[in-house]
Amino acid sequence: MNEVVIAVLLVAGIGLVAGLGLAIASIVLAVPKDEKAEAITEMLPGANCGACGYSGCAGYAAALSKGEAKPGLCAPGGAETAAEISEFLGLGGDVSLEKKVALVHCMGSYDVTSDKMEYQGIQSCAAASLLAGGVTSCQFGCMGLGDCARACPYGAIEVCNGVARVEPTRCKACSMCVAACPKGLISLVPYKKQAVVRCSNCDKGADTMKVCKIGCIGCKKCERTCTKDAIHVVDFHAVVDPAKCIGCGDCAEACPRHCITMLAAPAPSDS
Repeated sequence: MNEVVIAVLLVAGIGLVAGLGLAIASIVLAVPKDEKAEAITEMLPGANCGACGYSGCAGYAAALSKGEAKPGLCAPGGAETAAEISEFLGLGGDVSLEKKVALVHCMGSYDVTSDKMEYQGIQSCAAASLLAGGVTSCQFGCMGLGDCARACPYGAIEVCNGVARVEPTRCKACSMCVAACPKGLISLVPYKKQAVVRCSNCDKGADTMKVCKIGCIGCKKCERTCTKDAIHVVDFHAVVDPAKCIGCGDCAEACPRHCITMLAAPAPSDS
């Protein structure tokens, strides 16, 4: 009986010593808390989307606390969050923030294009793209399987007639859809009145016309029409420079394929 008691006391003693050792280690080796960074993290929306260029909201907050980043990089938070953080950091509440919105550079619905095969695999664009470059006739086109819609935490994207579409008023420019699209068809553009090319096809015109009724054929009519040098054809594909575009709409009218459209300016309440 004494041997049992001794064994129990020995084990208890070892546990007590180990517990004290861990407690002391947790105090000695503890990482100091950055209360300023924690306060800034509470101000951020918690989307952890990475659109700011940092590893989530905590990473951005830490950079702000150390003076390594500027307020206004959080797209989901918008101008209100930027102003609140700027005021907290003593930088004043006037922070310029360019509002952006996600744009799908494809209008390849089933009305203008088709699939080259009957796909019966996992309903995911990432999975389908591994099969001969994707299921669509246009190798650059949207497959409409909804990876972007599932990635969007704001319900701003839906798939209509085989192609993804963004509702600008719901989009927070978090870039989650940009990362989710395996074909790179989605980008963030300034939310202002401007021309946007809703096509990503880089094939020669003759090849594009075989797979899509409205795909860009690189004819350069838009380029010749623009008086502000805001649109150029690169790799048989028109590209708009938002910084130069004044939203006149001349290129959209000149486009014979109608793949250039005008992005509506945001309402004052959305700015």
